[in-house]
Amino acid sequence: MSIKIRKEDALNYHMQGQPGKIEVVPTKVLSSQLDLALAYSPGVAEPCKEIAINKDDVYKYTSKGNLVAVISNGTAVLGLGDIGPEASKPVMEGKAVLFKKYAGIDSFDIEVDEKDPDAFIKIVKALEPTFGGVNLEDIKAPECFKIETELREKMNIPIMHDDQHGTAIISCAALLNALELVKKKIEDIIIVMNGAGAAAVSCAKLYIAVGAKKENIIMCDSKGVLNKNRTNLDDIKKQFVTDRTVSTLQEAMKGADVFVGLSVADAITPEDLLNMADNPIVFALANPNPEIAYDLARKTRPDALLATGRSDHPNQVNNVLGFPYIFRGALDVRATEINEAMKLAAVYALANLTKEPVPDMVVKAYGADKLQFGREYLIPKPLDPRLITTVSPAVAKAAIDSGIAKNPITDWDAYHHELQKRIGIDQKLMSRIIDRAKKNPKRVVFAEATHHKILKAAQILKDEGIAHPILLGNRQEILALIKEHDLDLEDCPIIYPREDDETVKRYAEVLYKKRQRKGLAYQDCLRLMRERNYFGSMMVELGDADALVSGLTKDYPKTISPALQVIGVAEGVNRVAGMYIITNKRGTYFFSDTTVNVDPNAQELAQIIELTARGVSFFNMEPRIAVLSYSNFGSSKGEIPDKTKEAVRLAKAKNPKLVVEGDIQANVALNTEIQQETYPFSALSQEGANTLIFPNLASGNIAYKLLMEIGGAEAIGPILLGMKKPVHILQLGSSIREIVNMAAIAVVDAQLHDQNDHL
Repeated sequence: MSIKIRKEDALNYHMQGQPGKIEVVPTKVLSSQLDLALAYSPGVAEPCKEIAINKDDVYKYTSKGNLVAVISNGTAVLGLGDIGPEASKPVMEGKAVLFKKYAGIDSFDIEVDEKDPDAFIKIVKALEPTFGGVNLEDIKAPECFKIETELREKMNIPIMHDDQHGTAIISCAALLNALELVKKKIEDIIIVMNGAGAAAVSCAKLYIAVGAKKENIIMCDSKGVLNKNRTNLDDIKKQFVTDRTVSTLQEAMKGADVFVGLSVADAITPEDLLNMADNPIVFALANPNPEIAYDLARKTRPDALLATGRSDHPNQVNNVLGFPYIFRGALDVRATEINEAMKLAAVYALANLTKEPVPDMVVKAYGADKLQFGREYLIPKPLDPRLITTVSPAVAKAAIDSGIAKNPITDWDAYHHELQKRIGIDQKLMSRIIDRAKKNPKRVVFAEATHHKILKAAQILKDEGIAHPILLGNRQEILALIKEHDLDLEDCPIIYPREDDETVKRYAEVLYKKRQRKGLAYQDCLRLMRERNYFGSMMVELGDADALVSGLTKDYPKTISPALQVIGVAEGVNRVAGMYIITNKRGTYFFSDTTVNVDPNAQELAQIIELTARGVSFFNMEPRIAVLSYSNFGSSKGEIPDKTKEAVRLAKAKNPKLVVEGDIQANVALNTEIQQETYPFSALSQEGANTLIFPNLASGNIAYKLLMEIGGAEAIGPILLGMKKPVHILQLGSSIREIVNMAAIAVVDAQLHDQNDHL
């Protein structure tokens, strides 16, 4: 399902809070006068003097070695054309965000008001002292070829125009794998390319570099085939003039083995596909709509190997598989350029990675039973955490072997570990959950649908195919809000319990049977079932919905109580717990219990440990658990050290394989150096804790809220652990994004319940 973007949502996203998508964050402490004196005058003079003596020391004392400029003049922005440098800035900021997210690379976006290529080259060249690399972006052809070529000649840092080379590298990897599957040799195939811009030219050159014959490539632009009858072709297009007697795309397609579309939607027809050779390879890469619809192509040629630029179909050719990791490898060896050997190294690294066994976490993220090399898995998935440790080292090694690396790597194991630390897999956690939810969306009932945030979240969930929202509340109020906010939720069920007497009575009878010996009369059950949290809980209990999400406007206890009365806890569970996912620059951590149990005893704390371990595993991470106290392994006496120590003993007795320690102080649990020096026996001494169990509700609740407000951490949750069926409670006043995240978690939780598992 394609994502529908609404103008209002896109504009709000970019303007809310601090405008834009990036900011500069200091990497050093600036808390005292001494810190400021070291950061600026007079202390800053010392590294300045060292760099003046040896320019290469700029990599030692500044951020240059991890800093990439994303530079554009706005002449070829996405599908918008020449819209100018100011209008290109949101795109360039977005590219900078991707560098950071996928490869841990810092970026400045620079929009240059200059169309003359010679002047543009002069401007970019003058920026060389600042940056470790330059990513050229959205510069129109043919100027982009001249600009990149001359900058590569004049500058001694890595330069790449991603519009040219990104698609080329990814599609080339897919092409090599596709040819292997259909048992065709690259030197024998006929390739038809529709589009003759920067990406198409670069693709053609790279295909030739891996063995394709230039005479077997037929390139078309909007006027037809580049053949000898065409006049006024520029020098770039003249390179790909064919000797074949074909003039139109349709003629070129007859007998072709490969079609690569870098053009516009619906450029080819089913008849064109039928005219291709057996087992045709069709890369329809126009965005957002390909040259031929995926389903139509699949129906027309079941023997075809298909790829598109879209995430909702197999084999997505996505530049994010390439540029972050290519620059990462280039920066880490201080390569003086990104040469052909490095691009080819990326191609072969991607192609080979596809043939390796895919980690379960990736398979689960995409909701597949399995992912293995084949017709629907020609290239790795963008969320595969192995990309950075596969592509970047391959690129770095190619730079070293080419003799252009100023800082060669000697310890590759240490480099592998460094890459994992730079970005880790944690930043992609929610992306994996959302992608997994999309594979089998479930019915999520929202008890507070008369709130505009819920409706906007429902719109996103519907548009992205994450969930099927069910809206509870006054129909007229909901419809009015839908109209006011210009939403499209017509096919989402709207249920108002106060006007659905028949269902209320049916649900009340079920509740009465559950609670008649616990103080509830039938009339009480009727009254409660007109309340949306009770009604929504009963929908989940009876299978009329798959999951409940609530809590935006009510305190936590008022939301969880109906669910506990109606649904109850899972088999073998005596209590539920609330877990937050806390993410910051250091990584991802799990906090529990932060919302439910006021002062658990040792036995209750042991069950919270068990529930939390299961919850962490749900996110495809191995729990390394610290049960926190003000004491370290008996260094202090008291009620909390005693109960945390006993809880750990009980948890280990039930599950000896569990990695858990306590009593232990929070700083010690996270600091492996302290543990290795003072407590080398600790099970957490090598990797530290990623899961923190708090001794009581006060400590857990205070800790996560302080981290959110003054620690710069981002929180996902609270995630309710131990329920019989999927119920998840929002934090009071959650943002739309937090609601969407929680709904995605609820969907995956429901998927697990289908397999007799639960959070």
